[in-house]
Amino acid sequence: MTVATAPRTTSHPSRTASHPGRTNRIILYVALSLGLIVTLLPFAWMLLGSIKTTGEIVADPNAWLPKDPTLENFASLLAKQDFALFFTNSVIVAVTCVLGNLLFCSMAGYAFAKIDFAGKKALFGLVLLMLVIPGIATFVPLFVTVSNLGLANSYPGLILPFLVSPLGVFLMRQFISDIPDSLIEAAHLDGAGEMRIFTRIVMPLSGPPLATLAILTFLGQWNNFLWPLVIAQTEDKYTLPVALALFAVGANGTNYGLLLAGAVVVVVPIIVLFLFLQRYFIQGIANTGIK
Repeated sequence: MTVATAPRTTSHPSRTASHPGRTNRIILYVALSLGLIVTLLPFAWMLLGSIKTTGEIVADPNAWLPKDPTLENFASLLAKQDFALFFTNSVIVAVTCVLGNLLFCSMAGYAFAKIDFAGKKALFGLVLLMLVIPGIATFVPLFVTVSNLGLANSYPGLILPFLVSPLGVFLMRQFISDIPDSLIEAAHLDGAGEMRIFTRIVMPLSGPPLATLAILTFLGQWNNFLWPLVIAQTEDKYTLPVALALFAVGANGTNYGLLLAGAVVVVVPIIVLFLFLQRYFIQGIANTGIK
């Protein structure tokens, strides 16, 4: 006897259910692409302007493509006798500030995160307070202090005020707080001191925030204009941004082509550093609670 069975039906998820998610993803990609284009437009105009003559830039600032591309602006910039000195000054100041922040901000962050001491909360509160105080508010007292110490027109005067930053201390403290206390306690049980724990355990685990701090510090000091302009009283202590203002502005007006070529030279090291450390930078931002 044959038993008739009903045909088996297989339920398929509705393909239309994924349409809203796909549409949202497309909208997101389009919005991000537009944001990227808007962000890159000034850099594209700067790069294209650097291979134009000043006359062409002044005649039609809205024109994008150069009529007669030329590298004369870069040749004139590199031919300046003191260009190498200004570039070296910028490298010395930026790199020294980066190294100082990596060391001192990490030490302060470790102390705030893992060491109990009197006045810890009050001191960290002062660090947070410094985050919301504009730097320009402390500019004059800082200049008076540096001048009274006899550090005006010197490398220490350019560097010392920026060896530690409140943002760097906060960044490192947030990351180091996530390191398990059991790891620190185990090191203490093995007889390790605070300095050994800091150098052998904390620092090797802090690659992402250190990369983030290095990029932020280098960016700030490489582009710093106002402080070197005020504290450096002779040209031999000028950094590259200050020197570009001297190169580009003369008795015959502003040489915009030379200024844009100098801007390209200033931007290139920052882009190279970011491309080299971008993976760690993104991890550092994600892991330290900065939104």
